[in-house]
Amino acid sequence: MRIWSLHPKFLDQPGLTACWRETLLAQAVLAGRTRGYRSHPQLERFRGTADPIASICWYLHGVADEADDRGYRFDRTRIDRTATPSPVIEVNRGQLDYEWSWLRRKLSIRSPTWLHRWSDVDQPELHRSFVLVEGPIASWERPSR
Repeated sequence: MRIWSLHPKFLDQPGLTACWRETLLAQAVLAGRTRGYRSHPQLERFRGTADPIASICWYLHGVADEADDRGYRFDRTRIDRTATPSPVIEVNRGQLDYEWSWLRRKLSIRSPTWLHRWSDVDQPELHRSFVLVEGPIASWERPSR
């Protein structure tokens, strides 16, 4: 499960679709509708908010907004709550750098043309659910070797 901290505009079509599906799964986990993935480390940052469901729904609406901008049709009826702004979640710069590096590696293989579109970006924007703070890779991240 990958719930990206960076803005969904940086995701290619397969990445955006996967983000949507995986975040819907995260919503189901947080709402207690599935037994799988309950201990997934990516969910820690949403569980750490006052209202985890509201936070994950706000995130999902941000992903759906990007899909709308591209002319895709993601089914918003699958989101548990309406698009109500939720308090932002802090993301460490080290985490954002890690995700940006990881995404660029994936895109270099899967979607080189999409990657080229972002070749001048050193520091990507965050998803609207997050705010950048100084710090290392998140404690919940499981860096690939």
